[in-house]
This record gives sequence, C-alpha cells and structure tokens, in this order.
Amino acid sequence: MALQIGHNRSARGLQGVIFTRDDRAGEGKLSSRLGLVTEAVEAGEGMDLYAYLVAQLSQGGRADYVIVDEAQFLAPEQIDQLARIVDDLDMDVFAFGITTDFRTKLFPGSQRLIELADRVEQLQVKALCWCGARATHNARTVDGEMVVEGAQVVVGDVNRPAGEIGYEVLCRRHRRRHMTSAAAHASALSPDILPRQPRLSGGRYAPSTGS
Repeated sequence: MALQIGHNRSARGLQGVIFTRDDRAGEGKLSSRLGLVTEAVEAGEGMDLYAYLVAQLSQGGRADYVIVDEAQFLAPEQIDQLARIVDDLDMDVFAFGITTDFRTKLFPGSQRLIELADRVEQLQVKALCWCGARATHNARTVDGEMVVEGAQVVVGDVNRPAGEIGYEVLCRRHRRRHMTSAAAHASALSPDILPRQPRLSGGRYAPSTGS
C-alpha cells in the first residue's frame, strides 16, 4: 500500500519523502513481499524527521507528501514530529505499521500514532492464521516454537531457517495456546489432539495498521 501510494502520486507529478526503519530488505529500503523495493530514508534512533524535511526544503528540495513504513519502530517523539509536518507544513503523512508486538503489547510508536492520528484505517488485505481464521496477533518463533520473552524489537521475517528468529501471524485463540503452524503439525501426529473448536484530507495524518 505504501508503494502504491507513492506510485500513484508520482504519476501525478508529485514528489514525496519515504521514511522507514529496520525494513527486511536492509537499511534505507522500503520493500514488499511481492518483491518490489524502493529507496527510502532510514529513520534511525534520535533522527528528527521534521528537521530533516525542513532542511531538504530549505536547500531547494521538494516534498509534496510523506510516507512512513514500519512506523511502529519509531520513537513517540518522532511520531510527534510527523504530526508537526502535517500541522506546520500542511503536508499529507501516510504512516504504515503494525500495532502490537509479539507479547500483544502496543509498540510505543504505534500507541502515539493512534493518539495523534486524524484517521486510522485497517488494511483491507486480511492476514490468516494457519487454521484459516483471521490473524490478529504476531508471534515470535524460534525453531517453530513461540517465545513470549525478549527484546521488543528483533528483526526477523517469516519462513526463516531452523534456529533463526522468525514471526508468524496467529488468531487470538492459537496465540493464547502458543499453537504455531509447526506446533499444530506436531500435535496432529498425536492421537490425543483435541478437536478444533468453532471460532468464537489535505494535511491529514493517516496511519494504517495491519496484523
């Protein structure tokens, strides 16, 4: 969605600034699971996003809008800076990220986004748990087993080799039961497995959230 917004506005002759942090494709990249990658500005710890944009404009640069990906990794004060871009520079800011971490706790950046946003929208593409239910939680895994302790931010991805840190989206039921797809497969080999139960505008600031 972030790449699509940038493409659509570029086609209209507009120029934007893309901020990201800790993207799976590496520093200063905005990537999609479809394989699309574009250059971005790495919003590192302590970076003043408002000051960066003002400096670029003061040096003759142009910016008609701002896109922020992996917004959950930003510090709350950086979210405040994005709000200032909207209010003081009258510029659209589109921020994308997930709301909660692998412990089901809000990321500080996501919390601040929800507090300040003019509009919050859930992405239309729904992630699915291995059971087919809508995925609402992010689980961190090691060797396919879910872990519930550790640093809030550890870069990883889905489909990681054994032994590496990975992530999997789960429905609330299977997040509570620590039942990843790997654990479910192992349980299916046991005769004691329980039967599956039924599933219980201009100057706007619009973060979008996903699972």
